[in-house]
Amino acid sequence: MIVDRILTNPETGVMAAELVPVAAALKLMKRSNSGVTWIRQRHVTAFLKDLAMAPTITHEKLDELPGADRTRNFIRGLLVEHGALPRRDELAVRYNQWATGALERVSTGEHRDVVRRYIRWHLQRRMNQMETVPHGTFLRSKQTVTVAIEFLNWLHDHGFALEELRQEHLDAWLADGPSTRSLVDRFIPWAIKCRLVDPDLTIARHRRGTSPKLSASEQDAAVERVVHTDELTVRDRAAAILVIVFGQHIEDVIQLTWDDVTVTDDLVTIRLGRTEFALPSPLDEPMRQLAAAPGNDLTASHPNSNWVFRGYSPGRHIHGASMRSRLKSVFGTRAARLGTLHELTKLGPVPIIADALGYHPSTIERHAIGSASTYAEYIGATRELRQIS
Repeated sequence: MIVDRILTNPETGVMAAELVPVAAALKLMKRSNSGVTWIRQRHVTAFLKDLAMAPTITHEKLDELPGADRTRNFIRGLLVEHGALPRRDELAVRYNQWATGALERVSTGEHRDVVRRYIRWHLQRRMNQMETVPHGTFLRSKQTVTVAIEFLNWLHDHGFALEELRQEHLDAWLADGPSTRSLVDRFIPWAIKCRLVDPDLTIARHRRGTSPKLSASEQDAAVERVVHTDELTVRDRAAAILVIVFGQHIEDVIQLTWDDVTVTDDLVTIRLGRTEFALPSPLDEPMRQLAAAPGNDLTASHPNSNWVFRGYSPGRHIHGASMRSRLKSVFGTRAARLGTLHELTKLGPVPIIADALGYHPSTIERHAIGSASTYAEYIGATRELRQIS
């Protein structure tokens, strides 16, 4: 069979033990034609033949093989899902590789050392404390370093070292470029903490409350479209409900597993933050359908996946950017989430809402201020009740 032929080392006539379960999974796929079509692609065949001839099969060896990263990453996912390779945090690895190349863009050795310290002791240190690095953290960390490098190169081009930075230099940098330059506010506080710059430097913060949010009527219309039309797939409808009804971040939604969801004949419950919520009818229907047919189960990519929102990469959930794009035809996820939180803070005390939905109290407090329901008012009301009792 074509799978055995490609995955067998032609020099020894033997298939590596690590590749045996992968070969079995490809041959036992429910949609076998898809597997054959995929493996017959020239770039896939070439990569797998090189892998079959490797003396050992490791993540490091996989990194060395020629081929496109997309092919490499998909095959790596298959190997991990079928036990041929240990699981590792791919985004953390990719960030480390990216950071090594990014350092080459720094103009001076002195500034390069500063960026290296910033990456290692601030950004990578935070990543190492995470169970897995979220895609959003990966992108923000790249953007943060890119802006920091551009800023330090700008200083060098204008004849200044970092320790010579003054407020007027910082203001000039911010005024003479795109709005993304404001992201230097992630680097400057670290530099102040490390005593690399003047501690009195300031950067105007983005004014909260200026981001667009769906009004109550727009939220109602969005819920109607999500629940009562077929504009979205079942998977996307389930995700949309968690955003528009419960104000959840997409990055949190896509990381839900079936351990967080309970589906019975009478009830569907989902755990968000520290609270289990019951989904009333008809909000429960998309989750019921998704539980019955999780999707992406006809190939070898998800043999035992527990993700609620499975992605196309082996063993991975869908990417946040992909889900945001899929929901965009009905609503922008940020505007929908902010609108929902704005309305929810009118209905109950800040601490309870924050605890129930998995938010930090200060986050909900900011929304409560905008909806005229502050934490201070809640505290005041609590004290009055205590005095009465």
